[in-house]
Amino acid sequence: MLKVLKFRYFLLVLLFVGCGETPEKKPYDTQTEAASSVEKEDIYADDKLILFYGNSLTAAYGLDTKEGFPNRIQQRLDSLGLDYKVINSGLSGETTSGGLNRLDWVLNQPVDIFVLELGANDGLRGIPITESMNNLQQMIDMVKDKNSETQIILAGMQIPPNMGADYASQFKMMYPALAKSNDILLIPFLLEGVAGIPKLNLEDGIHPTAEGQRIVTGNVWEILKTIVLPKGGTEVTKELVEELN
Repeated sequence: MLKVLKFRYFLLVLLFVGCGETPEKKPYDTQTEAASSVEKEDIYADDKLILFYGNSLTAAYGLDTKEGFPNRIQQRLDSLGLDYKVINSGLSGETTSGGLNRLDWVLNQPVDIFVLELGANDGLRGIPITESMNNLQQMIDMVKDKNSETQIILAGMQIPPNMGADYASQFKMMYPALAKSNDILLIPFLLEGVAGIPKLNLEDGIHPTAEGQRIVTGNVWEILKTIVLPKGGTEVTKELVEELN
């Protein structure tokens, strides 16, 4: 019975994932703030940019955006003294097709690290894997064409077998296949440790709570740190670890 309930919550999560003193850094939300790129670049001229591009998971649906994983990543970077500015470009309900259509505008600013978190809504609508994969590939190509030095991280997602076991399996494997063929980094499963666990999702059983977002932050950081931390690693004290967690 526990396994059945856990799966039901996991299904719900995926079904509705679409529905000296320096100024304190906060992720720039491209959906709610005006695109005053010149002003932003002047303020953070020395910072490298990390763009999180996704759906409601990235947008921290149901929470204050400061509780979402993009903002938590910004806090972690700041705590480590790393000069990166996080941009949150999450849009609830986004599909790979929608993401492809709006990407050109988002890439008007220089991006050093691009985290692509899209596809779950495609899978839940039964969109052909080839179509979703093609859209994701085009987005990866666009980022590379804009700046060949931009490092790309692809966030993997999984769906329950409501569209058939074969479809779910192909969907899951789409992400590692794209990561391998494009030689980019992969977050195996963005919702690892959160999906299907009621207490880590909001009352609707759909979106991660603040605690769930904290765990998602850890999943993202596990891959992101391989890029942002200095070569050879950095010393992290026990106090800093506790603060970051």
